[in-house]
Amino acid sequence: MGVSPFTQKVIDAILAIPHGRIATYGGIAAMAGDRRAARQVVRVLHTNTHTHGLPWHRVVNREGRISLPRQHGYEEQKELLLQEGVGFDHRDRIDLDRFLWRP
Repeated sequence: MGVSPFTQKVIDAILAIPHGRIATYGGIAAMAGDRRAARQVVRVLHTNTHTHGLPWHRVVNREGRISLPRQHGYEEQKELLLQEGVGFDHRDRIDLDRFLWRP
């Protein structure tokens, strides 16, 4: 089954995030043409990650934080980001000035 044009743009943007960099849900939404569609990006990630091999772990919230709750994916996402060299501060935030991908 095909995906909508917006969904395809979200998928393409997520696939383009380089190793060791992150993007925000809102940033991906803006790249796909609707800066107010951050929740739709979450939906696309949830329903298409396995089908399209999306690097889901490279997408975080606008504060540079992992949105997944602890014991429900948080630890896995953080470990994957750490393996790529993405650092966290003492408040568990990612330095957006350093790691945010700006295509």
